[in-house]
Formats: sequence, C-alpha cells, structure tokens
Amino acid sequence: MIKLSDYILARLKEWGAQHIFLVTGGGAMHLNDSIGTSGLHYICTHHEQAAAMAAEGYARVTNTPGLLNVTTGPGGINALNGVFGAWTDSIPMLIISGQVKRETCMRTYGITNMRQLGDQEVDIIRMVGGITKYSVWINEPESIAYHLERAWYLAQHGRPGPCWLDIPVDVQSTLIDETTLKHYDPQEDALQWDEGKIATDVADVLARIKRAERPVIFAGTGVRLADALPEFEAVIRKLRIPVVTAWTHDLIASDDELFCGRPGTIGERAGNFTVQNSDVLLVLGSRLNIRQTSYNWASFARFATKIQVDVDAAEFEKPTHKPDIAIHSDVKLFLAEMLRQLDAEAGTSPAHAKWLAWAVERKAKYPVVQEKQKTEGPPLNPYYFIDRLFALLDEEDVVVCGNATACIVPYQAGKLKRGQRLISNSGSASMGYDLPASIGAAVAKGSRVICLAGDGSLQMNVQELQTVVTHHLPIKIFVLNNGGYLSIRQTQNGFFQGRLIGTGASSGITFPDMLKVGAAYGIPSFSVEKLSDLDMVREELAKPGPTLFDVQFDVAQEFEPRLRSRILPDGKIQTPNLEDMYPFLSPEELASNMLVSEKE
Repeated sequence: MIKLSDYILARLKEWGAQHIFLVTGGGAMHLNDSIGTSGLHYICTHHEQAAAMAAEGYARVTNTPGLLNVTTGPGGINALNGVFGAWTDSIPMLIISGQVKRETCMRTYGITNMRQLGDQEVDIIRMVGGITKYSVWINEPESIAYHLERAWYLAQHGRPGPCWLDIPVDVQSTLIDETTLKHYDPQEDALQWDEGKIATDVADVLARIKRAERPVIFAGTGVRLADALPEFEAVIRKLRIPVVTAWTHDLIASDDELFCGRPGTIGERAGNFTVQNSDVLLVLGSRLNIRQTSYNWASFARFATKIQVDVDAAEFEKPTHKPDIAIHSDVKLFLAEMLRQLDAEAGTSPAHAKWLAWAVERKAKYPVVQEKQKTEGPPLNPYYFIDRLFALLDEEDVVVCGNATACIVPYQAGKLKRGQRLISNSGSASMGYDLPASIGAAVAKGSRVICLAGDGSLQMNVQELQTVVTHHLPIKIFVLNNGGYLSIRQTQNGFFQGRLIGTGASSGITFPDMLKVGAAYGIPSFSVEKLSDLDMVREELAKPGPTLFDVQFDVAQEFEPRLRSRILPDGKIQTPNLEDMYPFLSPEELASNMLVSEKE
C-alpha cells in the first residue's frame, strides 16, 4: 500500500520530472509533504501567480510539462493568470491543487447554487474549465492513476496546454493498492492522422510553391511545440524561399540568408512587405492572431493563397482569418513528409532566388533601428540599447521578455544568434510575467538567463526577487524604466488627446527606486543611463548570481514601426493595411515596395 500523494510524486519522477513549483498550504498538506520526500527539486515562490508563471517558463525551456502545486481557495485562484497564459500559448503544464475534504466539499453533494461549504473552499474545477485541456476533481482514490496518466498525456499531445487535478485533502492521504488501479490508454485521445492524405496535401503544397512567383513560409510556435525544428531547418534549406516568423523569432537566426523579417502590427516593415507581396503563404503552426493579421484582417496577405497547417482544427474557423487551404496535421508530420518528397527531388530549388533577394533587401532598406535612434544618452533610446545589448549575448542565452516595451522592442530590434531563445507570453501578455518566467527558465537551464522587465510590470511580482536570492539564480534583470506604463500612455495619447490616467507619476501612479529595491534584496544593482555603461554591463553579465540593471529610457520614444489606427469623424476606428506602417512612408515609396496592385 502507498499513500496517494506519494504515488503521484513517484509516477511524476518515473516520467522524468525533476522540478516542481509551489506555494504550500493546509489544503495541500499531504501533497506538500510528498513533494518534500520525493527527491524532486521544489521551488517555493511567494505568490501562486508567480509559481504558475515560473512553471510555464520552465516548460518553454525544457519542452516538458511544468509542474505546479497549490492549495485550495485563494491558492488555486491566485494561480489562474499564469495558467491562462499557458492555455493561450499552448504550453504543457500540470497543476495539482489541494481541496477541502470530501465531507465538506460542495461537489460531494452535487451542490451548485451554494457559495461555499468547506473552509476556504472554491470549486476550482468550474473556474478552470475554459483555460485547461483537462480538469478533474479526484473524489475516488482508486481513479488517481487514470486521471494522472491522462492529464500528463494530454498536456503534451495534440495541441499542448495545462491540465488540472483537484484533490481533496482526505483523498491525498488515502492508502491505495497500486496493483488494483485502473490505468489510462492513450488511444482514448490519440489523434489519428491520415498519412496518405498528408502526403497528398504536401504534394499539392509543393506544386503550388513551385508554380508561385512569390511564395513565403510563415513559421509559428507550433514548429517548436511539435519538436519539429530539425525538419523545419531541412525543409527551408531545400525550398530556399523567404521565411518570416510569428512571435517565435528564435526559430531562425536574424542573419540567416532565408530570414526575411517579423511581420505583424508591431513588427518590421520588411516582414510585412514580404507577407503582403506573397502569392502563396504557407503558415506552419501559427494561429495568426490579431497581432499578426491586424484588425484589418481582410488585408492580410490578400494577394496570396493562404495555406495553414495546424494541429488544432478550431484555428481554421475563427472569424478573423479563414485560410484558403486548411490542413489539419501535426506540423512535425507535415514537415517530415515535405522533406521526404523534397529529398526525392535532386538538389535545391533556385527558382525563387530573385524573389528571395528582393525580400532580403527590404531588411537592409528598412532596418528597425534608425540612425536617429543611435544616441549615446542619457536617456537611452530603447531600440538602440536593445540592439547593443543583444550584441553582447551568447548563443546559448535565454532572453525572457515581459510586455510592452520589454517585449515589443526586443521582438522588433533584438538580433538573435543561432541557438538563442526569446521567450514571452503573447496570448495573455500579463504584466508580472517577466521575473517569474525567468526563474522557471533559470531553474530549467541551470545557467544565465536575461530578464527584460518593465518598471511597471516588475511591481506585479517584485516579491520574487527573494526567490531569485534564495536559489542564487543567475538571472540578469534589466528593468527597462520608462516612467510607468508606456504602452498605455501611447494609447491614451493617440485616442484621448493626451489625457492620461494611471500611467505614470503625473497621472496617479508612482514607482520605487529600483536601485534601492535591488539593494534591499541584496542583489547587486546598477544604473544604466548612457551607452558607455554597456562596458560595465558586459563585465557584470560574466559574473555568477543575479544582477539588477535600472535602465533609464527615453520616455518619448514610441513603438515604431507599427500599425497605427485612426479615429474617423464618426467615431469609428480605421486600421490601414499591414504594409502601411507608422511612421508612414510617402504614397510613392509605399507603392514602390508593392510588387502587386489592387487591380490584380
């Protein structure tokens, strides 16, 4: 016989789990105890939201489920934001929560109209149903093997995502006989792919690419989630056509001969020109969210036959984008079949060399970092600083980004070396993500992680600086200080004639001196005000342990280039075509970068 909570931890270890993130609590006391005796490395944070985000960051680096343990009531509720981020970005995670004992649990009696029965009770399963792939209240101890195995499988297979098991405290402590437990058969949920159809679809796609004048590969996060990087690399070398990336720019080095930009509403002109001029657009593992297609989604790649390959067929039915050809397939299977068929043909294709050269030329013609931004400071221009910072980084570095400036500017201006990782949560885009996700990444990687955090965002989980100190994690924290919430300030300036609320000191919210905060936690902290300070930064990056840099940015620098909507006299918002980015090019220059016309 074995205690149920011990059984859970033993199985997780058997499956290769090494770390778990948690905040302890009475409702999870047996789970907590079993974690402590299991041999797994546990990382305690100071808030469940941070624990969830750390587990998510860990999963991104390891490509295995991040493990999270929380208690009942507020413990589970506090974790929801981090779990939501894993849901939107398809990150594998397993959450195991404690719950009140069955005799004081509303679910035991089928009660649905009562607010609470047990102490600190909340029906967390009802809450998480819309942000998890699988969520179960374990009221029968003998069912634990089935539900644990199923949650572990579903978190990783198909479209990955979080799964949640809620376990009453009396179930946690129950002794069970391992030999009598019912087990899960993955065939219950296994996706059955028609390999013959995939082969036919691939043949059709390859034929369309060959016939096309301006084909483009649009690569998304699904390539990495499907563990398809080797196949992706081999296929693009064979096809030799322009490659652009969604919010997953670390699939390809920035200086790669095939890389032609980062399209989107806040991307690069080169990427948007490449997509908007395409006549065949092959989308691999990207859900094409609003940041990619814009609110003027009808203009997205409007001259192209849009082919979308995705493991989740629901992505083909969204009202904001309907592909011309929808291929429901695992991206790895699809790319493997593409490679097989391409290998059957001798050599690589030179047919699109002229088109590729044109697209690559857009990168040189329209760099993100402009000459006017190359200032020495103080204050520092965020675009030039990020450009210079990335030049200091190593090929094995993981860069974790927060949101707004800390995400947008690196995703536009950061030049990635082969092997580097660039991580953010684009679906939730929550403030407070940066530091906890960096903790998870550092635990997974065991070496230096670069954390880019806004001065506003960091306050949402600033308490986790103590977690960094406790574990002496080598996280280099760059606080990108622009006096508050720059992204919201830009929105309010753009739409409300400069009327500001809650974006900085002049409109109701202030922020602490980060050098004093860092010092209070015992973290070496430095001010970065001018470009020459990068010499000091370089030296500190090489040192072990955590460091905090308070980087003083020019608060007047807007995000650019970007798609900028206009308010019409009747109050409606008009969004231009994706190629027409702000600062606006002259009509003549814009037209010169379009190889197609509306008449076609």
